[in-house]
Amino acid sequence: MVEEMVNAGHEVTIFFYNPNIHPKEEYEIRKEENKRFAKKIGTPFVDADYDTDAWFQRARGMEFDPERGRRCTMCFDMRMERTALHAHEHGFDCFTTTNATSRWKDVKQVNGSGLRAAAKYDFRPYYWVYDWQTDAMTERKYQINANNRFYKQEYCGCKYSLRDSNIWRKANGIPPVKIGGEEAGLGSRYFEDAEADSKEESVEVVQAFFESAERNFDNRQVYEGRQKQEAGSAKDEDGTTVNNW
Repeated sequence: MVEEMVNAGHEVTIFFYNPNIHPKEEYEIRKEENKRFAKKIGTPFVDADYDTDAWFQRARGMEFDPERGRRCTMCFDMRMERTALHAHEHGFDCFTTTNATSRWKDVKQVNGSGLRAAAKYDFRPYYWVYDWQTDAMTERKYQINANNRFYKQEYCGCKYSLRDSNIWRKANGIPPVKIGGEEAGLGSRYFEDAEADSKEESVEVVQAFFESAERNFDNRQVYEGRQKQEAGSAKDEDGTTVNNW
């Protein structure tokens, strides 16, 4: 997306605001990869606050919502609102999001959040709705990933998507998500082969994930009830009970 906009002659700034990303180690890795690419192509980079406490507060009551559900809408809204505010305060004409490029996202859900955020400022800046998921754009995305050997994130970003991704991976005989790169002995968790990497996130794989998630959604309510009844369960840094799976 960024390459496409730069090549079209637009003056682009990368605004990194992702308080949803958990744990902090994963957040820092993803941010540094963004900074590395921004430096390479000469694009300004804005490092916004990591106000993770505010994100967890807004997510309360939605911990067991499915992917692409209301928790995701909340998450998109929160990040779009902050992006729109920065764009408004600094005189940008428009803003958009790389979330719109992902096969894992509901594009209508993503764009809805962007349009609502822009409306807060009478659509100035306006939110740029564009088809970033064409076959050519998707192919180019994986080429850029492989050429730059970017870190391969294995889940959307939040604590709850990490949990649900691991549930799905276990059901499909796939090892759990591992956080970190080469320094953690995980050299394979980088993009290196555009064709193979694309197959890992093919339309068929994405569709199978969400079909499985939909079938198992009711079961998560059982997990939630069990979790609340666990006496003396460990607590993590945000004060919530550590899940058992």
